[in-house]
Amino acid sequence: MWSGPRNLSTAMMYAFGNRSDTTIVDEPYYGAYLHHSGVEHPMNNEVLSSLPHDPEEISAYVTGLTPGAHAVWYQKQLTHHMLPQFSLDWVGKQTNVFLIREPARVIASYERKRETLGLEDLGFLQQKRIYDYCVSLGQKPIVIDSDDILANPKVALMALCEGVGIDFDPAMLRWKAGARLEDGVWASHWYDAVHKSTGFGAAPGPIPVVGSKFADILEQAQMIYRQLKAQK
Repeated sequence: MWSGPRNLSTAMMYAFGNRSDTTIVDEPYYGAYLHHSGVEHPMNNEVLSSLPHDPEEISAYVTGLTPGAHAVWYQKQLTHHMLPQFSLDWVGKQTNVFLIREPARVIASYERKRETLGLEDLGFLQQKRIYDYCVSLGQKPIVIDSDDILANPKVALMALCEGVGIDFDPAMLRWKAGARLEDGVWASHWYDAVHKSTGFGAAPGPIPVVGSKFADILEQAQMIYRQLKAQK
């Protein structure tokens, strides 16, 4: 599941983690991204210490045997973690789904957690690059919009499950409040809203107004969002 940050990605991971036939993994490339990019995030040292830094080691892991006796392995992948020098060869072995969100919603959510952000932080450029790579392999990746999921979670998740060839499980719609064992160490900083939740939030309201500070990156992100949205 490829998304940028603040895209409903953690709630989606919790939904799939609530299935009896599914195991989940939380952002396996995060440590490699921080190590090789030099970018500093909240809880930087904790993240670096908790995950491998070698992208080849990670790609071998995520294309290997599904952990435990599970039929489905849900992998939450943030697109901006895939630096240009990281090989995408392994992606051809996966069923790839792209979770998109209106950029103004992403920026409004993200700036509450970080004071500065650029287009590269939002993941739209990388998401389009990975999507195009999947298409070049002859795949027909599924594109889903977080607004559609929030508007009608059951209908959206039933369609997604059908698209990836698994049965819908009603357990995906509700989960227990609190953290999950599979959460990355960064959860205490980023996942407060999800930890308080027991299911998907309310249907999306009006698109927030983004100030002039982020006008340039909003325009660029919206261009990519519209291209992907046309494929949803």
